[in-house]
Amino acid sequence: MPRLDRRDVRNLVRKLHASALPSQQREALLTIASLSLCGGDRDTLAAIAGAGAIPPLVQLLGAESSDLVQQEAARALANLAQIAEHAVAITSAGAIPVLVLLLGPGCSAEVQRIAAGALGNLVDLAGNQVAAAGAIPLLVQLLGPGSSAGVQKNAAGALRNLAILADNQVTIAAAGAIPLLVQLLGPGFSAGVQDSAAGALGILADHADNQVTVAAAGAIPLLVQLLGPGFSAGVQDSAAGALGILADHADNQVTVAAAGAIPLLVQLLGPGFSAGVQDSAAGALCILAAHADNQITIAACGAIPLLVQLLGPGSSAQLQMQAVGVLGNLAFHADNQVTIAAAGAIPLLVQLLRCGSDDLTTEYAASALDALGHNNATNRAAIAAAGASAGVDVLEAMERLVI
Repeated sequence: MPRLDRRDVRNLVRKLHASALPSQQREALLTIASLSLCGGDRDTLAAIAGAGAIPPLVQLLGAESSDLVQQEAARALANLAQIAEHAVAITSAGAIPVLVLLLGPGCSAEVQRIAAGALGNLVDLAGNQVAAAGAIPLLVQLLGPGSSAGVQKNAAGALRNLAILADNQVTIAAAGAIPLLVQLLGPGFSAGVQDSAAGALGILADHADNQVTVAAAGAIPLLVQLLGPGFSAGVQDSAAGALGILADHADNQVTVAAAGAIPLLVQLLGPGFSAGVQDSAAGALCILAAHADNQITIAACGAIPLLVQLLGPGSSAQLQMQAVGVLGNLAFHADNQVTIAAAGAIPLLVQLLRCGSDDLTTEYAASALDALGHNNATNRAAIAAAGASAGVDVLEAMERLVI
C-alpha cells in the first residue's frame, strides 16, 4: 500500500471519531491499522500519532465496538506502542485498562491475541500499570490449552516482559503461570510459543523461589531438548538463557548437566551460530562450570578451543566476557589449566587485560589468568611472558583486580 502524506492521515483520523458514518469510520480504521504495519516505519507511525489517532483508537476498543473494530484498533495501538513516545501517549489515553478487559473470556481469540501483544509492547514503560490493571491472572489463563497458539505466544510474551519487574515475578508465579509455561515448551507447540515460554521462565527464574518451582515443574529436560539442532536460533537462545538462570541454584546445576545440556550448549558455541546464541550458551556454561564435576564434562565436550576462539577481536565485548568467565571457572581444575594454555588462551586473555572494552571484562580476564597460574609454574611463566610482550604488568593488574 502506498504511503499517505500527513494531510491524508489527518483526514483518516477525523473519520475515526464517533461523528463519522460507521462505514467511513471502519474504512478509515482499516487503512490506519494497515499503515501501522508498514515494516514498523517510524515516519508513518509518527504521522499517525501526530494526527491525533491515539485517543479515538482507544475509544474504539470499547465494548460497544464490533469484534472487527476492536481487533483493528488494538492492532494499530500495538504497532504504535513499539515506539516509546507513542507508548506513553497510549498509556495516558487510558488504553491499558481497556486492553486488559479485552483479554477476558467474552472476547474473540483474535482480539485476545492482539490485546496481549499490545500490552506486552506497553510493559517497558508501564509495567506497573499493566499489572495493577489486573492483566496477570488473565494472561495466565490465556496460556491454557483452550487458547490458540497465537494467543498463547502473545500471553507468554507479555508475561515475560512483565516478569522483568521483580514484584511481578512473585505475582505471576502465584497466579499459576509456571506449570502452564512449562507445558508450552513441549514438542506439540510452535517455535514462537516455545520461545516466549522459555523466555518467560528464564526471567521468572531470576527469583530464587521460582528457580525451585520451575525445576520441580519439569522444565529442565524440556529446555534441554530445545537446545538441539532442530530448533530455531530464537528458541535455542531462550532455552540456553533459561537454563543458565536455573543453574544459579546449586541443585539445578547437577540436574541440568544430568539432562544432557552440556554437550548441546558446547555445540552452540560454534561458528555456525549467532552471537546471541553463543552468548546465552556461554553464560549457561559459565554458571554450570562452578560445579567441579561439570568442569571436567565441559572440557571433555570440547568447549575449551571454542571458548578460546570467542576471545578474539571478532567477538562482541559481551561474548568475550562470557567466554572469559567460562574459562576462568574451568581453570580451577588442574587438567583444564594445561588444556586452556595449550589452546592459546593466555595471550588473548592478556590482550583483554590490556585493552578490554569495559571494567568487568578486564576483571574477568585477570581472574581467569589468576586461576590459570594457580599452582602451575609453567602457566605463570607463560602469563609473565605474554604480559611482557604486550607491555602489561600482569602481576600488578591481577593483584589489583582479583578479589
